[in-house]
Amino acid sequence: MDHDEARQAKTHALGLARELVERHVRPAGLDDRPMVPLALGLAPRPDGGYALAVRYRLGVPQVRALARRVAADAGPGADVRRTGRVRPLAGGAPRLAGGPGPRPRPPVVTARAVGETGRVRPLRPGVSVAHVDVTAGTLGAFVTVGGVLHALSNHHVLAGAPGARVGDLVLQPGPADGGTAPDDRIGTLAASVPLRAGVTAHVDAALALLDTQDVDPTYPVGRVTTTATALGGERVLKTGRTTGTTRGRVTAIELDDVVVGYGDDLGDVRFDDQIEVEGLGPDPFSRGGDSGSLVVREDGVALGLLFAGSETGGENGRGLTYVNPVDAVLTALDASLLG
Repeated sequence: MDHDEARQAKTHALGLARELVERHVRPAGLDDRPMVPLALGLAPRPDGGYALAVRYRLGVPQVRALARRVAADAGPGADVRRTGRVRPLAGGAPRLAGGPGPRPRPPVVTARAVGETGRVRPLRPGVSVAHVDVTAGTLGAFVTVGGVLHALSNHHVLAGAPGARVGDLVLQPGPADGGTAPDDRIGTLAASVPLRAGVTAHVDAALALLDTQDVDPTYPVGRVTTTATALGGERVLKTGRTTGTTRGRVTAIELDDVVVGYGDDLGDVRFDDQIEVEGLGPDPFSRGGDSGSLVVREDGVALGLLFAGSETGGENGRGLTYVNPVDAVLTALDASLLG
């Protein structure tokens, strides 16, 4: 199928899946749509065309049968994968006594991280960063808003809990890596795209207004100033706080109904129009603490902002990573990559 045909097939498959869910599965819903336990998108094929991408996770009654039914309706060649549970790849604030229950998956402990978990000045992409009440994530890129320098990462890294406010402190390294206020302050929360239970999202993104203009935007692949829309099949890389620089391949685009578990504060949040990446070789493309990493093509063009993943799935069995399209992130924050 070409791109347009694949999009039409996805639209048909989404309608079929929702009809089957309402008739047979009936899980709790998000917003005004039935909560389909499948993510559906476009999977690139070696011939340059596309197949229907079908992604499912266990834990919902009849989900495997549902995936098979949708794939069979799409015809030969559907790309069907089990993803495992998808979670944000950075932890939230420490749990308070009598407070909410489990948080998103915490970052890998500092001693086991191979990325940059220490204090780094001047600031550069790929280092540990977080809201003062969050654990640790990754500084993805430097951007400007109205000509003013900011750091880009995820909402769940720079804001965290729903109670976060503009002006809250942001630390480098993040608290999980020993960052403390005020010594490791690098700026303040400036803006975030809200995430709300029951409301379909497209990006998990936020900005920190930096205290200093002394930054190194050239690390690790040179200055990233250009963006592109992922078409599928691209070889990509990212530099994150936990796994350092890793390489992967875009295995699906335009994925709808990607359900990400944010813990008790938000519950499950559904994302549409997402990018999927699997690691090349034996290692995962990302792990907990890599949230906020900028995902770029091998030629240094930005494709997306890493925010979530699973611990299983993919050809190497080490998990799949989910990425917000970079242009959607920048548009939502009214930001531009640092030129």
